[in-house]
Amino acid sequence: MTDPNQNPDDYNPTVETDYEVGQDNVRPLGLELHNPVFFITAVGIALAVAVAMVFPDATYEVLHGVRTYLESTFDWVYMGAGNLFVLFCLILLVTPMGRIRLGGASATPEFTRLAWFGMLFAAGMGIGLMFFGVLEPFFHYFNPPFGVEGGEEGARELAMAATIFHWGFHPWAIYAVVAVSLAFFSFNYGLPLTIRSAFFPILGDRVWGWPGHFIDIMAVFATMFGLATSLGYGAEQAAAGMSHVWGFPEGNATVVMLILVITAIALVSILLGIHGGVRRLSALNMILFALLGAFILVAGSTVSILANSVTSIGHYLTNLIPLSNPIGREDEGFMHGWTVFYWAWWTSWAPFVGMFIARVSYGRTVREFITCVLIVPVVATVIWMNIMGGYAIEQYVVDGFEGVYQYVVESYDDTMVLFGMLEGLPLTFLTSSVAIFLVMIFFVTSSDSGSLVIDTISAGGKTDAPVVQRSFWAIFEGLVAIALLLSGGLAALQAGAITLGFPFAFVLLAMAGCTLYAMAREAPNYRPGTA
Repeated sequence: MTDPNQNPDDYNPTVETDYEVGQDNVRPLGLELHNPVFFITAVGIALAVAVAMVFPDATYEVLHGVRTYLESTFDWVYMGAGNLFVLFCLILLVTPMGRIRLGGASATPEFTRLAWFGMLFAAGMGIGLMFFGVLEPFFHYFNPPFGVEGGEEGARELAMAATIFHWGFHPWAIYAVVAVSLAFFSFNYGLPLTIRSAFFPILGDRVWGWPGHFIDIMAVFATMFGLATSLGYGAEQAAAGMSHVWGFPEGNATVVMLILVITAIALVSILLGIHGGVRRLSALNMILFALLGAFILVAGSTVSILANSVTSIGHYLTNLIPLSNPIGREDEGFMHGWTVFYWAWWTSWAPFVGMFIARVSYGRTVREFITCVLIVPVVATVIWMNIMGGYAIEQYVVDGFEGVYQYVVESYDDTMVLFGMLEGLPLTFLTSSVAIFLVMIFFVTSSDSGSLVIDTISAGGKTDAPVVQRSFWAIFEGLVAIALLLSGGLAALQAGAITLGFPFAFVLLAMAGCTLYAMAREAPNYRPGTA
């Protein structure tokens, strides 16, 4: 691909291909619509929304049936793929491939490290951390893995280990596969910023034909339904908080109205562009996120939270291999209901998060990229889960406060768990209102970022397609979330994520292989110490 004797300072590899970004696009009214990716995905998603709205019960039954089959038959695929993605990241981290700079040796980052981290974190799993931050550790305390008795000695340690496992190295490794692959092939080889580009090493120019079309179509579907799952969680939680804290009426009408309003706000963010919209909202998110966490840390049991944050890392690392093992498990209910769901959700969401991270990671070295994407968010997640979930367990065990217990164990209302925990702290109305706003802003940044990604794929890799196209996909994201919620609530969202995540896991495995092959050929062009 490049001359191994060339000067590393002049490193700027290109791929010899006649393909130009957007050459297959059709341009009605000045739009950039990739043929046939845009039309197949737009029609297919529209039909899926229509069927889900007209036949909600049948849609739920089909999705639930497919989920049950995939979980029971192919759990080893989800689990094995997740482990391989972590291995992929470790290889890039410790080998000379880590010195490769995304964009070439002279490339400089477009964003500051703080702004960059804020955007990748907000897009990566902000809504999920708000929804599951209290719920998951508390649930696992009463239902820990490996058959351990709930509420007994060792249950708390396992609860935190299992939670961090689901939000730690594995999900961010899945994101990193897509992100580093797309950034490398786009910035270093001049290929379009779209999923198919990562397969050029094995497909060659065929990647611009139907094999590539098929890959991008799968990516759009996976992104749309994975993103809809996240938006659905956020909408349900925010609507529950609005009803509980602000007195809004309960029910689907409030959820639907909330999705429509927040989608409208996302459209404004789209009009402002990535620097004026997502970047500023991500910065606001990080400030509110940090303030909420800091308040709970100070108002709660500070010493205990900090101590448990340190020890939980050890428990996580100790249980990392047992939790990653799909063979001979006695706790299949835990593995299927939690781990398999999460791995499928992260996989279906990976094109969205990965492409967005790639888009804002120009100028970073691969090693810097992997370190920040894989390690820094894990540390932040450990602290957040201990502040939220760890303290919720302490509220119940030490203080005898049942604000969370009533929603997790008694009424099974997952959407109210966060607000139940905040009721045991001062300034409940203020902190609950901040939490609601946080979820809403995370919704906006996810919708804005997701529409950017889907639009880029459906425009053949063009990153400057007309704003109206991004707006079109943002509206579709809201409609898909509404359709799935009305056809079965959160259970339908989870089933959809698992269904779409299964085939795309094989795409990501092939993508990782192509990236290792290409980077291994380019790594020798870098002198030690140049990056």
